[in-house]
Amino acid sequence: NALVYSYVDCTLLLQRYLYERFHFSRPSIIYLSNILSPHISNMTHHGNALRTEQILCIALHFIANASFLYNIGDAEHVSKATVCWAVRKVTLALKRPLCTFASFPGHRTTRHLKEAFHRIAGIRFPGVIGCIDGTYIPIIAPSINEGDYVNKRSVHSINVDDAEYMISNVEAKWPGSVHDSQIFGESTLSERVARGEFIYSTWHLLTPYPDPEPGPQQCYNVAHCKTLARVEMTIGILKARFQCLRMLRVTPERACDIIVACVVLHNIATIRGEEFPTPFPDDADINPNHPADVQDGRAVRDRSATIISD
Repeated sequence: NALVYSYVDCTLLLQRYLYERFHFSRPSIIYLSNILSPHISNMTHHGNALRTEQILCIALHFIANASFLYNIGDAEHVSKATVCWAVRKVTLALKRPLCTFASFPGHRTTRHLKEAFHRIAGIRFPGVIGCIDGTYIPIIAPSINEGDYVNKRSVHSINVDDAEYMISNVEAKWPGSVHDSQIFGESTLSERVARGEFIYSTWHLLTPYPDPEPGPQQCYNVAHCKTLARVEMTIGILKARFQCLRMLRVTPERACDIIVACVVLHNIATIRGEEFPTPFPDDADINPNHPADVQDGRAVRDRSATIISD
């Protein structure tokens, strides 16, 4: 058909071209097509119906590039409406395997996580099983409750990351004005941790000292910074790999779906050894609202600082 490119031609394209256009290699595009096919394939194969691979590639083209729908349509030789339809279909399909590809702690034990985080700082940072950070995803100003999104008019997401650039939990449903402590406190992960699913003793969120004194507190902050840098790097890679996250020109509800889809794609890309893009600095540190630091958590932080400085 003259209106669409054939999948055969797509698979014959150079690997570099595929990566620049879709940010995935040929084997990974075929892999994604196989797992998503039951949910995105057309019921009919008559006329101008798009193949599963074409639907997927149209959506990947949009997700990987910060471009308008009509630009993607021109490049893929389809209408703007078709691009919108393909993106929606693939986005909803990618949300289905979220628990498979983004589940904390995943297939690793908490002991493995502790050892992996221990190696990052190069010193004795005790008992860390994950890093929590938030990031802003800018969206166009919504027509309803615009004031809730006044902080860069963005959807605020909070991610829990492990030591190998995997996002193992995502909460993408909060307006940019919501504080980090509320996001984490009402998250599914917080409930699971409180029930003791991962830790059989008391757990704490360890935040940095706001004004560290020379000695143990400074050593602690250095170790904390090195460890937290991994999740910040992961968010930077996520946004560099899927540049639609620079600005989502959709409703907040659809923006949340796209963010979750990008997290699933990111983890699949990481698992399959896809090329890492050059991450760009994340804007999370512009508004460093850490979850509330309660008194008993401060005591644990003090003990950790003493252990690290020894």
